[in-house]
Amino acid sequence: MLTLSWLTLIRQPARSALAILGVAAVGALLFDMLLLSRGLVLSLRDLLDRAGFDVRVLATDAPPFSGPLLTDATALSRAIGRLPDVESVLQLRLRDTELAGAAAVGAATTTAADATSRPGRDGRIEFIGVDPQARSMWTMVSGEDLPRTATGAPAIVVNRNIAREAHLEPGSRLALRCAGDANPFPPVSFVVAGVVDFPFDDVGARTAGGTLRDAATLCGGEDRDEAEMLLVRSRAGIGASTAAAAIQASHPGLHVVTNEDLVERFSRVEFSYFRQISAVLATVTLFFGFLLIAVLLTVSVNQRLGEIAALRALGLSRRRVMGGILVESTLLVFAGGALAVPLGALLSLRLDAILRAMPGVPADLHFFVFEPRALVLHAGLLAIASLAAAVYPMRIVATLPIAATLRREVVS
Repeated sequence: MLTLSWLTLIRQPARSALAILGVAAVGALLFDMLLLSRGLVLSLRDLLDRAGFDVRVLATDAPPFSGPLLTDATALSRAIGRLPDVESVLQLRLRDTELAGAAAVGAATTTAADATSRPGRDGRIEFIGVDPQARSMWTMVSGEDLPRTATGAPAIVVNRNIAREAHLEPGSRLALRCAGDANPFPPVSFVVAGVVDFPFDDVGARTAGGTLRDAATLCGGEDRDEAEMLLVRSRAGIGASTAAAAIQASHPGLHVVTNEDLVERFSRVEFSYFRQISAVLATVTLFFGFLLIAVLLTVSVNQRLGEIAALRALGLSRRRVMGGILVESTLLVFAGGALAVPLGALLSLRLDAILRAMPGVPADLHFFVFEPRALVLHAGLLAIASLAAAVYPMRIVATLPIAATLRREVVS
């Protein structure tokens, strides 16, 4: 059967090549939809894990940074840090600031006016205040992290966008002030300790990090001990769920979530649109693939009715002839499906770059993420399509009247 099906395909190479290319195009789109269906979830989980903290503590169940602040944040973080299941706690305080000027130190030669003229977008910088004694949430690119003890001028770390726009490098000076025309607080001059990547920055984000005291100094609030969120790292071998349960038991009024809880929530609510879109497009794509293969096989069988009747008359069984049609369908799908995977991978890179350029999307968040599950599912769906597409041509062969078909071929 395999030999006969192979000879049938190569006898008309142009039609077979077009069929394989058609299956490859359909299969590439199907593969991309399978990657999209879980890509955001997998990428978000990786992004949360890379930050180094597996539990979040908030005042309410509102989405992060959109609800009320945690009060008595310092005492609360110390109390949580003393729990046996907790390794470290990091406070987060956000301030909306703007560039007030920059002066070069060392190799940098940017003037204050020059730096202010290149703020990008509206000149706003999101300042994240953290406790330098705890583990950092960002990734170092160059320079050093915030010093654990204050020495001299306050230190700051900036992301690549700020460093590029203001021509900053480790050792440069950067002046920030609280955003807003009516703010009464004077600018604060910082020394750039390093350039870092913040885990949830989008491609145009301008983010800086400093100490909790610096956040209070910039926009006031020395007398307010409030934080947007506490990031908690559970002890090795304990697990996020156990640590979260311990925090919830000791502070029942707080909202405690693990990374898995956040991923599950986003998957159910925020990411449901992409999952639905991928399911619809995958179904439509698979249906068109089925139609393409079914039409090609039906046309091929109808063109070879006389040949098939002759083979049946010579003693070839009905089962073997039907099996040949099935093998022919499988060969077309196998060749097209094998070509579809690299084609779909290249297409997904381009589509991913377009989607990640949308405002507010973290630069490290990907919409298309490869996983072995997608490859297995892709192969399974194409196999089902090939089987379904071969049903009607096989029925034609099974019900073919041998004598009448041969007589018609001779007469014609």
